[in-house]
Amino acid sequence: QILLVTYIQLVGRGSEGQGHILQRFPEKDWEDNPFPQGIELFCQPNGWQLVPERERPSFFVSVLTDINSERHYCACFTFWEGLDNPQLPKAEASEVDEDEVPGLVQPAQVFAPKSLVLVSRLDHTEVFRNCLGLIYAVHVDSLSVPLETVIGNLLTCVIPVAGGSQRTITLGAGDRQVIQTPINDSLPVSGSSVAHLFRQLGIVNVLYLFCAALTEHKILFLSSSYQRLTDACRALLAIMFPLKYSFTYVPILPGKLLEVLSTPTPFIIGVNSFFRSETQELLDVIIADLDGGTVTIPECVHISLLPDPLLQQTQTALSMVLDPELEMADHAFPPSSTQPSTLKIQDKEIRAVFLWLFGQLFHGYRWCLHIIRIHPEPVIRFHKAAFLGQRALTEDDFLMKVLDGMAFAGFISERGPPYRPTDLFDDLIANQVERIRQEECSPHKVMNHIKELAEQLFKNENPYPAVAMHKVQRPAESPGHNDPKNLAMFPLLDDVTVQLFIDHAAAKLQTAPPVVKAELKGMVPSGPPLGDIVDRHGHVLANSARRLEVVRNCITYIFDNKMLEAKKLMPAVLRALKGRAARVCLTQELNQHVLQNRAVLDDQQFDYIVRMMNCTLQDCSHMDEHGIAAILLPLVTAFCRKLGAGITQFAYSCVQEHMVWTNMQFWEAMFYSDVQNHIRALYLEADGGEQSIAQESGPAAGGQELLCALELASEQSRLWPTLSKEQQSERVQKEESTVFSQAIHYANRMSYLLLPLDTSKNRLLNRSGIGDVESVSNSYVTNSIAGSMAESYDTESGFEDAESSDVANSVVRFINRFVDKVCNESGVTNEHLKALHTMIPDIVQMHIETLDAVHRESKRLPPIQKPKLLRPILLAGEELVMDGMRVHLISDGREEATGALGGPPLLPAEGAIFLTTYRLIFKGTPNDPLVGEQVVTRSFPIASLTKEKRISVSLSMDQFIQEGLQLRSCTFQLLKIAFDEEVASDLAEVFRKHMHKLRYPQHVQGTFAFTVGQSGKTLVEHKTKDKNQSIKTLSKNLVKSAKRTIGRQYVTRKKYSPPTWENRSISEELDQGSLTLSSTIRSSDRQTMSNVVERACCRDYQRLGLGTLSNSLTRSKNEPFRISTVNRMYTVCRSYPGLLIVPQSIPDSTIQRISRCYRQNRFPVVCWRNSRTKAVLLRSAGLHAKGVVGFFKSPNATSAGPSQADSTSLEQEKYMQAIISSMPSYCEPSGRNTLGGFTSTHMSTSGRTHTYTSGFPLASNSRLLSPKNVREDDKLAPDRKWGSIRGSGRLSAYNPEVGNRLSSKESPQPNGGPSEALFLRQQRAYLYIIGDKTQLKGGKQDSFQQWEVVPIEVCDVRQVKNSFKKLIKACVPSSATSEPSMTFHRCLEESEWMCLLHRVLQVSVLVVELLDTGSSVMVSLEDGWDVTTQVVSLVQLLSDPYYRTFDGFRLLVEKEWLSFGHRFSHRGAQTLASQSSGFTPVFLQFLDCVHQIHLQFPMEFEFSQYYLKFLAYHYVSNRFRTFLLDSDYERIELGEPFLRSTDKGSMWDYIDRLNKKTPIFFNYMFSPEDEEVLRPYSFISNLKVWDFYTEETLSEGPSYDWELVQRGRQERLAEEVPDKPDTTTPKSQRRIVWPCYDSRSRVVPDAITKLLQDLQSLEAELGLPPEKWKDTWDKIKANQRAEAKLENRPSFNSSLLMSSNLSHQRRSQGVYLPESGVGSSINLAMDRETSTTSTPVAGRPSTSTLYSQFQSTESENRSFEGILFKKGALLKPWKPRWFVLDKTKHQLRYYETRQDKECKGVIELAEVESVIPGTPTMGAPKNIEEKAFFDLKTTKRVYNFCAQDSPNAQLWMDSIQSCLSDA
Repeated sequence: QILLVTYIQLVGRGSEGQGHILQRFPEKDWEDNPFPQGIELFCQPNGWQLVPERERPSFFVSVLTDINSERHYCACFTFWEGLDNPQLPKAEASEVDEDEVPGLVQPAQVFAPKSLVLVSRLDHTEVFRNCLGLIYAVHVDSLSVPLETVIGNLLTCVIPVAGGSQRTITLGAGDRQVIQTPINDSLPVSGSSVAHLFRQLGIVNVLYLFCAALTEHKILFLSSSYQRLTDACRALLAIMFPLKYSFTYVPILPGKLLEVLSTPTPFIIGVNSFFRSETQELLDVIIADLDGGTVTIPECVHISLLPDPLLQQTQTALSMVLDPELEMADHAFPPSSTQPSTLKIQDKEIRAVFLWLFGQLFHGYRWCLHIIRIHPEPVIRFHKAAFLGQRALTEDDFLMKVLDGMAFAGFISERGPPYRPTDLFDDLIANQVERIRQEECSPHKVMNHIKELAEQLFKNENPYPAVAMHKVQRPAESPGHNDPKNLAMFPLLDDVTVQLFIDHAAAKLQTAPPVVKAELKGMVPSGPPLGDIVDRHGHVLANSARRLEVVRNCITYIFDNKMLEAKKLMPAVLRALKGRAARVCLTQELNQHVLQNRAVLDDQQFDYIVRMMNCTLQDCSHMDEHGIAAILLPLVTAFCRKLGAGITQFAYSCVQEHMVWTNMQFWEAMFYSDVQNHIRALYLEADGGEQSIAQESGPAAGGQELLCALELASEQSRLWPTLSKEQQSERVQKEESTVFSQAIHYANRMSYLLLPLDTSKNRLLNRSGIGDVESVSNSYVTNSIAGSMAESYDTESGFEDAESSDVANSVVRFINRFVDKVCNESGVTNEHLKALHTMIPDIVQMHIETLDAVHRESKRLPPIQKPKLLRPILLAGEELVMDGMRVHLISDGREEATGALGGPPLLPAEGAIFLTTYRLIFKGTPNDPLVGEQVVTRSFPIASLTKEKRISVSLSMDQFIQEGLQLRSCTFQLLKIAFDEEVASDLAEVFRKHMHKLRYPQHVQGTFAFTVGQSGKTLVEHKTKDKNQSIKTLSKNLVKSAKRTIGRQYVTRKKYSPPTWENRSISEELDQGSLTLSSTIRSSDRQTMSNVVERACCRDYQRLGLGTLSNSLTRSKNEPFRISTVNRMYTVCRSYPGLLIVPQSIPDSTIQRISRCYRQNRFPVVCWRNSRTKAVLLRSAGLHAKGVVGFFKSPNATSAGPSQADSTSLEQEKYMQAIISSMPSYCEPSGRNTLGGFTSTHMSTSGRTHTYTSGFPLASNSRLLSPKNVREDDKLAPDRKWGSIRGSGRLSAYNPEVGNRLSSKESPQPNGGPSEALFLRQQRAYLYIIGDKTQLKGGKQDSFQQWEVVPIEVCDVRQVKNSFKKLIKACVPSSATSEPSMTFHRCLEESEWMCLLHRVLQVSVLVVELLDTGSSVMVSLEDGWDVTTQVVSLVQLLSDPYYRTFDGFRLLVEKEWLSFGHRFSHRGAQTLASQSSGFTPVFLQFLDCVHQIHLQFPMEFEFSQYYLKFLAYHYVSNRFRTFLLDSDYERIELGEPFLRSTDKGSMWDYIDRLNKKTPIFFNYMFSPEDEEVLRPYSFISNLKVWDFYTEETLSEGPSYDWELVQRGRQERLAEEVPDKPDTTTPKSQRRIVWPCYDSRSRVVPDAITKLLQDLQSLEAELGLPPEKWKDTWDKIKANQRAEAKLENRPSFNSSLLMSSNLSHQRRSQGVYLPESGVGSSINLAMDRETSTTSTPVAGRPSTSTLYSQFQSTESENRSFEGILFKKGALLKPWKPRWFVLDKTKHQLRYYETRQDKECKGVIELAEVESVIPGTPTMGAPKNIEEKAFFDLKTTKRVYNFCAQDSPNAQLWMDSIQSCLSDA
């Protein structure tokens, strides 16, 4: 029984506008129920305001929670009383208050609120409303009943709390009310508040709030009604049943206390909408607006929702309750009415849905309870991991959070005990789970169930359907707002009278007999056990029987000692163990092999068992551990092996490396489950004398047993009151000692698993930070000392003790923490606890001692056979810095090698990592035995290392978690390695240090290219004495004098200019071609010294006919350009070459001044000229900001005095003008934009038909610029790869908007060029300046100016750097991921690499266009060494076919990239100084662009794609010196070491040599068109990802170090050759090709390579001297041409390979081979004989010119060439030689072979007397007709020659004769 009302107060407004209590009854507090403080705040939550008009009385209920978390319901009834306005006299005198509108008449009377408040422990809202209303009515209507009586009666009313009774109460004013109490007070009472909440907010919103409340978020309700706030909060609590909300709960929060909202703890609070603005800045609060029906969830709050099928089912059920018509809405004949139930019933139905939901969520929870103590009080723990694991919900966020929450902890402590009263929820869990499970998929059955539950809930609240009539007095018509009569004030009551009532009632209560209502306690049923694991979709997670079979067989083999069989099955078993069923199966099988808690194994068995255990533990998720680790725990102390006399090693010492052992919750759960078993056994013995103490066994048996434990506990609890005191204390003591003994047992167990075998290595606790930080040493020093100590078996050492005690301390601390926690929870006595604390260090110490012995013995075991370390093949001069360290190569995010895309898993592999002076190499064998014979190699140059990070890796095979490294290289390789446990950690550190030292040497001379072949010392020390002092000093002096001679270049010019071309000796000319540095440098020859570097530029200027050297007399002075030596000393611009092309008219002094306007002094110089239009391409850096303003903005501004800046600007203009005037079109007298007088042979189009077959929409090409006055028929310039359309004479010109369009991402042109409808100007500018948009802002265009600025957006170097980082991560991800946002294509797109390529190509195509239409272009971007270089190089490549040959491309790179100072060392971060700048692959980007063009025009390039990859690899590898340093100046400054060419130093030489040996760099499809200009598509959709980024060959590593690959292949072939041939079975020719393992090009070569290889091997077999592949190839091409001519059909049909007539077809990779086999390239007759008899090679001179690769510098001088046999001098044999007849030089030269650049000898034609047919002499070639011989007689001797046949001989004689007669 309980008082209905505990306190009543009258609260009014005090003088300061605060509320205060006027009266309260009773005055004294009840003992058990103190008076709640702060009530006056809650009566008027918005503050005690005065109002001008009387308002209607209001009523609401607040809820207060006291310190014992008891709820008090404060019903508050407020009415308004008039009083005189205190403001009146003041307002007249003073200013009007701010918040009152001036001009309003102040009312004479205002109204103040007054509240009647009753406080109760019960929540009967309606009863309270009636009672307070009655008191008010008695006062207002002045009834005859005294108020004291009414209040006295109310305060003495007593009603039962629950039990479903019905009580009628009366307060003595003629009233009567019936109060029904709920049947079971554990179920909440909700009235119709839940239904209202759903109506206000809707289903989804309430579900959000529900999940938020359960997962402990902050929830705030807003409404303008107080009562609604209370109802909503009550409703939310009601649907959370059976969980109880245990955080802050304030349904109505007063405005004064709003700061409560910023509390960090979760809450449910209601606030009046009046304070909405104050709630806006709360960042982590979910706000539900009841009036507006919205729920606002802030961005930072993530609400975990119900798991999937449940959420859907709950929503369906709720909508069926709230909106039953929804189902019928589409029916053709809807039922007449389907109204939802009444609100009260609906309310219960909704609550039933949530009850059903909790039934689904928590079913089976009782099977996961551990009962640890039964007497004196039951102590119960919930095993969360087991619950989640068996429900297969380990991944479920929502349930995890709920189980971790406070509400659930309360739920367990309240509902855990097995003997207590039960309620509706217990019944649901016990008896209806099966029904729920069967019905969950059919909504209608669910609905019926819900209706049944709703009925029970309704009945609980309204046990008596027919309620007797209420009769309550209401006040007569409430006084209206404008009621003139003033009500009397509410009187002060006589407290004595009221107190008398209270005392009287209290006396009566004491005399009355106590009402004893027997509480029905009973055993709580557990419900059905958790069945099979069911995943989210209701499928039982089956693990195929086959896998379990494999596991069983393997274990049987191990115990039957069939080790080979077991070994074969092992990998399959380890794979199977990824599934949970297989893990459970393993533990069960192992259990059967344990006899009397012990199983002794031999070494190998032990090893296998341990591996399987490790694998099992390794794949456990942390929730799954409960099952697996729990069952393994007894096993790891059972399996053991004998190591020596009396020394046994148990399995636990080998499975310690798993996090589960350091997880405190795991140990607690294990401890509790064991304690439960023992306590159960204790009572079983006591009761029935059953002797079987339950073995600790797995969940399989656990089910029945658990039932018994809870049942036993329930039974014992029932009997407890009947036992005598002695019996009771005996039982308590027995239980306590059981727990104590288990605690000792667990202290032992924990020390087993936490103390590492080698106690000097504190592996486990130090990593997971379980021991306190300061005690666990983590520094390298101590660990390595400890490591080395352990290795030398010196246990007496002091170090060892210090170290091991450290481990011991952390383990002792961990065990102590565990023991404290479990003993406190399970009520172990203090004495026992102290005993434990003293025992634990001893236990640990003892264990350490036994371990030491075990460790010592285990060291002596022969190690497990690890694969032998394979040695890598090294380059000549490459030396090992660190010998192989055993490591594991872990698979990264690339799937091919792991077997994910089919094929065997090549990774992970075990092997060694080698660090050499040049590379990092991993070489090893795959772990998977199926591919154990293969060798896996991964390597990259140390110089290309871009990122190194430490990782820790756990290997599936091994128990240990190793430290490892992840090394990323910019050659698109990733080495993810884990050091083997045999590698000491300090060794790994040494490895890292060495690697860093090699990666970032102090100076560029520390790089491999310089140190190659020197001994290791030179790595560290560079101060070796120079052998060749003179060059070193020369270069030093050169630099010094450069610094001195800033103003006087002319003095030194003579000295340094190279000799003119005409005056050079032949040998020097040849040198030009061969470009070997060694031959040209003599220390004395200073000229040659600086010449070396300038040679590339000079050769190209010479080829282009640009400028003359100033001391050449033969050239005329009217050349527009000259070669200036102004920068000879590198004083004008450090990063430019020494020789530069400038306009003839500009003197050197001007150049020096101009250069200052440009960044880095890189002023505009000419780098290429179009041979047809004579337009020039210039390059420079961007202008300094001042220059831009001065130059572009006001070209014609005249200033008062010629200031310095101004004169520079004028000189700049002069410079531009000089360039423009150099153009022939400008010099035309007839007008400034004609090309009329300059129609060269290239432009005649007569007799040429144009075919446009390239698929270009012609209309779009109207944007081609064509010169205005060219005759109509000459409009179409020949040999362009795009057609142009006939213009109307109006010219489209590029105006600045071009740039804007270019810079925007998309453009409508089909090829990604600039868009068409350009602004038309009448004239084209002569010079376009491509500048940076950001720099050229506001430059105005002058209409008379002859140049025009095209502003474009360029990619910043930072962009390239970041883009490249992302590209590498996309192509070589560090770990596999299934996230859709991390797929390869998504990452590729995010890297924006393709966008950058698109931009560069787009700008280049624009410049090509402009040059091709006769305008010059100046590219002037950034510092002129990154983007500028890219654009200028691409433009030349696209415009000039020469650069698409080997020589040309080499020249292009040497000129534009090396000489013009692209900062290779800086951008490649090659030295310590540039380390911080990071790696920026500007050159790689250029190569990628070339690759894109190559893909689109495969027949235009002499070199193959492999050539580009080779460059891309070696420009960062530092194997060659070619790409070191930042400019020519730096290379010369370095002097002798740079130029000391052991010919390994130059990459180009290497390529030349390799190209002679093998056609790897050659493009068989090469058949160029004359003067072809390429215009590639640049849309991103046309660009392809370069396979250089993604391919790899694990069999041999990168193929770019050719010697290594060749030697590797020879070694492999040697191994593959069997000892004696196996004749019995025919050997198959087929072999498997693995995508990432084999080199595809080698295993499956293309047809031509294959034929050339076959030819070579045939030659070798026949013992013939091998012919060079190039000769063979040229012969075949010549043959084919001849055949094609004979058959008189276009050579296109005979073979695409030889074709050069594909005039306007864009040629792609498809090779067209016709059916007729006659001329097809596949059926070529390959024998030497046929080739000698077919058309003579010499017959077509053009074959040689096709391959500009083999033109030397004087290629135009070769008149006739071919092979002749020549008889040597006296007694020497006949030899074939390549002869070249040179009309210009008047000589017959001969070479060893055709490719040879070194001339073997020269016959001067001036000395020749006669040419006559000869006769064969001794030793002449056989089978050659007599007429093929002829003799050449000179003044000195007679030469005997032999041609291939007689016509050929005749040709030679005629040619020589004609030369003689010409002379």
